[in-house]
Amino acid sequence: MTSPSGSSPDEALAFLDAHLDIEAFDIVLTDANGVGRGKIIRRHELEAFYKGGRHLPISILGLDITGEDVHETGLIWDSGDGDLRAWPIPGTLKPLHGTTPPRGQALMSMYGLDGTPMTSDPRHALLRQVAAMKARGLHPAGAFELEFFLLANERDAEGRVQPARAVVDGRASGKTEVYSVDHLHGMEPLFSDIYAAAKAQGIPAETVISEYAPGQYELTLNYRKDVMQAADDLVMLKRIVRMQARRHGVTACFMAKPIERYAGSGMHFHVSLQDDAGRNVFAEEAEGTWNPKLLHAIGGLSHTMAESMLVFAPHANSWRRFVSQSYAPVAPTWGVNNRSVALRVPAGDVKARRIEHRPSGVDANPYLVAATILAGILKGLDDSLDPGPETTGNGYAADENDKAVMPADWLTAIKAAEGSAFLKSALGEDMHRTFTAIKRAEYLRVAKTVSELDYHLYLHEV
Repeated sequence: MTSPSGSSPDEALAFLDAHLDIEAFDIVLTDANGVGRGKIIRRHELEAFYKGGRHLPISILGLDITGEDVHETGLIWDSGDGDLRAWPIPGTLKPLHGTTPPRGQALMSMYGLDGTPMTSDPRHALLRQVAAMKARGLHPAGAFELEFFLLANERDAEGRVQPARAVVDGRASGKTEVYSVDHLHGMEPLFSDIYAAAKAQGIPAETVISEYAPGQYELTLNYRKDVMQAADDLVMLKRIVRMQARRHGVTACFMAKPIERYAGSGMHFHVSLQDDAGRNVFAEEAEGTWNPKLLHAIGGLSHTMAESMLVFAPHANSWRRFVSQSYAPVAPTWGVNNRSVALRVPAGDVKARRIEHRPSGVDANPYLVAATILAGILKGLDDSLDPGPETTGNGYAADENDKAVMPADWLTAIKAAEGSAFLKSALGEDMHRTFTAIKRAEYLRVAKTVSELDYHLYLHEV
């Protein structure tokens, strides 16, 4: 049958001819938690994969963070855990840098056996919103920022994670080396391999900085006119960072808040809209006056933020990131050139006017994040929503009424998401059911776990 993803066997054959040394391929599907699941296939299987897809059980999209089935998704025994068909995503067949023996990689997406999209696949949720934008003559462009920690493989004497030593000379640093160029030199071989791997996969990885915590770094990605490609970039770059860190003897950590004393890791999303003629819809129409469409888009994101927070902060650990004055927003505020707000309008050329959406942690699923943001923008444009007054100065000192509308914890966010008509529309009914069921199951797993903290606080005290 013809590939419903638009892939072609010609792509596979051309790749095989150009890479005679590659022996196997990772074929990767991204689940609701952003976890890459799939198989490693041999070289001789690649052409068949591109001709007919690959059968995978429907339950692969109904797993929690540990890989256990979540029956409440309706994707396990309600369907008999039957096979669906995963198809390769055009343009994602790439070599993996530094693998021995040489391997390649292709991303894939799930479809029914008849070729219809499997709507509990996060990628299809984003495709729906891109299509909704296109129907209005709008084309979203954007880029994600990737913040992460490089940690030692061993814990410290108290069992806590600790920053990785420099791979050049083993030097340790427990300081916040924010923007230190000399500090980056200690990780130069690792970042050189990350850049080489990104280049091999056509990922526009750009600036690297030492971030605002010991062992924390940020990689920026160049802007993409296709927001789907921007999300694919982020998924592939995370895999690269994790793989190359492991090869250099350290651990790449994408938890939102691995070290309680320091700032967590965000996944800021820069987004703009172009019209059919390629003009930036958010650019000012008159000097000194904000474009109404920009304000309405911010209004939509602000109005829908509270009920969308489970997408932006999907795990128990995600909620430890939201601490005042830690570069994680605590209210649905907006402002210009202000990193203390949730929705930042960067300074610069008006022709490049965009919104920087800052609530998401790096542990969030980029496809679901982008889908939810696009849906919020559309709601703002369709309903001409008012973003309220611009926040100037300290956004963490936001009015308590603004803070009160936001979920205070993970369970509150789960309940808000479960009852949200907006989020159901943004993700699609099936993806919404799957995602919220998985999050509810994860919450119950965490809630019933007796942790080391419980023993520390209560074992000898009560």
